[in-house]
Amino acid sequence: MSMPEVTLARQTEALTKAQRHWRERGQGATLRGPHAGAWTVALSREAGTPGTSVAQEVGQRLDWQVYDHQLIERIAKEMGLRAQLLESVDEKRKGWLQECVEACVSLTPVNQEGFVRHLIEIVASLGTHGRCVIVGRGAPHMLPRESTLRVRLVGEREDRITAVEHRLHVSRAEAIRWVDDTEHQRRRFVRDHFRQDTADPSLYDLVLNTSRWSVSECANLIAQAIKELAARS
Repeated sequence: MSMPEVTLARQTEALTKAQRHWRERGQGATLRGPHAGAWTVALSREAGTPGTSVAQEVGQRLDWQVYDHQLIERIAKEMGLRAQLLESVDEKRKGWLQECVEACVSLTPVNQEGFVRHLIEIVASLGTHGRCVIVGRGAPHMLPRESTLRVRLVGEREDRITAVEHRLHVSRAEAIRWVDDTEHQRRRFVRDHFRQDTADPSLYDLVLNTSRWSVSECANLIAQAIKELAARS
């Protein structure tokens, strides 16, 4: 298979698992309140850090569904999938979901409101289900701290550039440009839509340096933190 075909196959498989996750969480929701027991990991990352790899390992350790930015955007674009997700949120939590969407949309520039509103609905809906890892798309700045472990992955600039060189098979100059452009776009997205600075460490519960900690070690720390938070609640 070609690279686009492999990517499509993986996304299709991920969507199938995601739909099963929505159904199971919707059918089994007997929560005391909007967020009781519905923990979510919301992962923000500097460009070039292994965000998806860490998320996948966290998902494996906790047996949770992982939603990366590509999957979230595909759900947002495909109205049937979006409708299925919104319908899977039980009545007890729809009031909170509406409040969350309205609060975030009020910060969104009008010319992008339609698509960004869909993204916000998707992330907020996933947060109400819980037991998932959400990568990017402002999730740490949108979901409630009472039910969300907000994680930021950072790393030495040189390490991130080298990682991009290897992962994308590009020259060093292209890797530098990719890191700078991607980081700028991500920070601008959060600033424009949520009025937050992604570099502010006070916005996160964990900030992990991927130049010091391996993917596996980061995943272990995140999984342990979720278990500690779940035990408290």
